Amino acid sequence: MPDLLLELFSEEIPARMQAKAADDLRRMVTDKLVAEGLVYEGAKAFATPRRLALTVHGIPARQPDLKTERRGPKVGAPDAAVQGFLKATGLKSLDEAKIQRDPKGDFYIGLIEKPGRDAINVLAEVLPVIIRTFPWPKSMRWGARSGKPGSLNWVRPLHAITATFGLETEEPDVVKFEVDGIESGQTTYGHRFLAPAPISVRRFEDYEAKLLEAKVVLDPERRKDAILTDAKQLAFAQGFELVEDQNLLDEVAGLVEWPIVLMGSFEPEFLKTPDEVIRATIRNNQKCFVVRDPKTGKLANKFILVANIDATDGGATIIAGNERVIRARLSDAKFFYETDLKTKLEDRLPKFEQIVFHEKLGTQAERIKRIERLAAEIAPLVGADGPKATRAAHLAKADLLTEVVGEFPEVQGLMGKYYALAQSEDASVAAACEEHYKPQGPADRVPTDPVSVAVALADKIDTLVGFWTIDEKPTGSKDPYALRRAALGVIRLIAENALRLSLMKVAGSALAGLSVKPADASKLPSDLLAFFADRLKVQLREQGARHDLVDAVFALGGQDDLLMIVRRVEALGKFLDSDDGKNLLAGTKRASNILSIEEKKDKRSFDGAPDAALYSLGEERALAKAIGEVKAEASAAVAKEDFAAAMSAMAKLRPPVDAFFDKVRVNDDDPKVRENRLKLLNEIRSATRAVADFSKIQD
Repeated sequence: MPDLLLELFSEEIPARMQAKAADDLRRMVTDKLVAEGLVYEGAKAFATPRRLALTVHGIPARQPDLKTERRGPKVGAPDAAVQGFLKATGLKSLDEAKIQRDPKGDFYIGLIEKPGRDAINVLAEVLPVIIRTFPWPKSMRWGARSGKPGSLNWVRPLHAITATFGLETEEPDVVKFEVDGIESGQTTYGHRFLAPAPISVRRFEDYEAKLLEAKVVLDPERRKDAILTDAKQLAFAQGFELVEDQNLLDEVAGLVEWPIVLMGSFEPEFLKTPDEVIRATIRNNQKCFVVRDPKTGKLANKFILVANIDATDGGATIIAGNERVIRARLSDAKFFYETDLKTKLEDRLPKFEQIVFHEKLGTQAERIKRIERLAAEIAPLVGADGPKATRAAHLAKADLLTEVVGEFPEVQGLMGKYYALAQSEDASVAAACEEHYKPQGPADRVPTDPVSVAVALADKIDTLVGFWTIDEKPTGSKDPYALRRAALGVIRLIAENALRLSLMKVAGSALAGLSVKPADASKLPSDLLAFFADRLKVQLREQGARHDLVDAVFALGGQDDLLMIVRRVEALGKFLDSDDGKNLLAGTKRASNILSIEEKKDKRSFDGAPDAALYSLGEERALAKAIGEVKAEASAAVAKEDFAAAMSAMAKLRPPVDAFFDKVRVNDDDPKVRENRLKLLNEIRSATRAVADFSKIQD
């Protein structure tokens, strides 16, 4: 079957837009093909700085013919209705229609035949529409046509459109169409400097090969591999190792069509500046990689750049130009760093009194005082030194006012650590200045130093309680204050450090430190706890655990010790994976279902202890005895926080529950016996609630 080759050749496309643009092009074209009845075999899109390209193979040469039936008016309907039916179906007379019998009467049925069109004609119709409606985040108009209504908007001026369609064994045809004066054809262009001449292409294999000859590597993944391999080899040859940076690699691969890796250097004196500042300077300003000395692990005074041209001088001019810019930028960074060192962190804090954190939550200075107080309260709960936690909370935000962080916001916290160490603060205090922001995502490291943990928890809980108090909760996909991330951070800090603390007590302390109070203070703890439950479900689901088990544990109420909840969920999950667990769950669900039906019917609940004198069958007595024993044993195990033992106790219920449902008729004719047996079923439900609410567990 024929293949499509489409290329949209333009001025440079911003690197950050290329990957999505390629995916959008593939999606839009293939969706339209399928909608037109042209089911293809495969498609792949590519992007370089100057082009979007798409190949779709295995497209049918022609649309299938369509036959549809259209129901018309009743036999004997007015002539106007009949004429409208004939016109709509294209029939010449009613003799060409069928009659279909129906309970409501006989109706005319018209068969409409729509012959399929050649795929190349369909493409010529749909491709211009796709180009005109392409979803660039930012686009522009240009040239003389830009003033005319309906002129093309594109990310950068579009110069040429290549569109061919045909079998692999034949000369392909051009898909002929025009967009804003640009006619489709089979001519593209190579590298802007190394091979700018026009190139005539036929199909994708020919197109990709000719571009490679013209110094254009079409596939972005191939460009990334080439850059990474060459950069590693160049660094190794000089006795260094590359500091890999995937985001920078993605960006650089979108800046070049013919990557040439080169190495430059800068003065060793700049290495007195922290490594992270050097890296941020070189990365942000020149899109270059840094290298380190494998012996010391410290950065070397070298950098790796990626050029888009194989220069005749071996890249000497390009290297010199980059060195000149990097030298100036590093000089600025060094000046900022040395200037920052002249002012102590605490001397910067008064300025926070003029900086508003949130109009309803006060200034940054007020927030820092809240975090200090809360960190001091949390410190003994996590094994941290109280004065150190207070000191760390006092200084943790100060680096936000430094010159380096103002220039490179991504190093906030880290610079706080460097400045704290420079002014001889305790190592734990300095570490907390950096680590109190962590973890910032599922892949981020969780602090383990108790001082860092105390300040990190205080910072995140103050944020959560504060925004909950002023009713700025996340809604749908909107979470402008990153409260979901803060809650996940609290969960990871507690779980991965095996911390025992009451979330609601800590949240209550945070609430007490706020000058603003919620409209309904009694509702805030349970509402916030439900939010933590949702985040915990997300966390456990990512780890492969069942989220319904979290609901089953939280449903017991009064559960705000996240570590114990996680351990109980883990034990419950293992229990339910066993045969005893599965069968007990089934029995408990059966008991709950029967109770729900009978409670609804009788409009009452069946609480209270069953009357042992009304037991007439051995299975009733055996179940009642087992429930009493299991309740006591499971409750004692839960009190000792031995959840595995509690689950083992629950397993003893399985045989008597199975026997009860096998031998006992719950809805006995004697009303007293029926009520007593329903109370016994309620005891099953009550017994299992020692470990979880089994009604919340999915089958």
